[in-house]
Amino acid sequence: MELGKKIRQLRFKAELTQEQLAEKVGVGAQAVSKWETSSAMPDIALLPVIAEIFGVSIDDLFDLTADQKLNRIENRMDIEEDLPQDVFLEYEEYLKQLVSGEHKERASSLLAYLYWHRMNSYGIKASRYAKEAVRMDPGKKDSQWILYKTDGHAVWDWNMRNHSKGVEFYRGLVTEHPDIRLPYLYLLDNLIADHRADEAEEYLARLSRLDDADPVMCEVYRAHIALSRFNESEADSIIEKLLEDNPDNHVCLFEAAQYYAEKSDYEKAIGLYERSFEKEPRRPRFTDELMAIRDIYEIMGDYRKAAETAERLLDCLENEWKFSEGSDIDHAKEDIARLRAKA
Repeated sequence: MELGKKIRQLRFKAELTQEQLAEKVGVGAQAVSKWETSSAMPDIALLPVIAEIFGVSIDDLFDLTADQKLNRIENRMDIEEDLPQDVFLEYEEYLKQLVSGEHKERASSLLAYLYWHRMNSYGIKASRYAKEAVRMDPGKKDSQWILYKTDGHAVWDWNMRNHSKGVEFYRGLVTEHPDIRLPYLYLLDNLIADHRADEAEEYLARLSRLDDADPVMCEVYRAHIALSRFNESEADSIIEKLLEDNPDNHVCLFEAAQYYAEKSDYEKAIGLYERSFEKEPRRPRFTDELMAIRDIYEIMGDYRKAAETAERLLDCLENEWKFSEGSDIDHAKEDIARLRAKA
């Protein structure tokens, strides 16, 4: 429905004349008449006022489809780091209405994203105050567990850091959907993280028999299983053979970079990340490689190169992704300033 017709419909429902609506909005009655006949459009600054008068959201004024509303919700969360409380509650209510209908899967996914988004925004604040508390009294353990939750800090206790719950969840998915590839990958990630190599080998064998199994990734997992058995020489030989056989394969280059980064062979990892970024066939390119290179240089204490890489990342966001604002841009600029100061 056109905006003008929607305004007319809402005005009738609210039992308002054009003059009364015009007075509430702060415009002339002729302006409302032009809106309703679609000969003119309300100024964008008036849309929140009009929505408030009718007790609807701005989205409701445009009578968007469910898919359009879901896209707008997702896009706003992608861009904004912290949603106002009224917006959060509006999204929560709308998504809950959809979880039992034809949009159940997407609505459930976005509800999870919405709650994670709120959790993450509070987590950033929790991290800041926890670090302040630790700095003020580093001999106390009170806030250390918060940093484990918010920032992924390492924790000593095995019962806190093992991935058995993840293993059981993805093992169940693999059992229910034995022909779908992705759950195998997540299951292998969790098994390898806990050095459960025998089980990982069993599921890798099942994965390799699937029609859409990627031979390169199967070999990458085989190398990580060998590494989880502390057989570094075998793991290295698998990765090097992959690189020899697939010198220009973007996936192979990226996964080899990941492998050497995990082993703290940073110079080799940087070179492979650079080749992976160069060989990336997609445009715009994802920034995973640049993020990894930036972090490695910072780990190595080369803050100048870390800052230069952060600048390359910002350039990719602005010129390939065409981002001009949003949390990704803000974080990139913060990283550049922080690393330049360290340099």
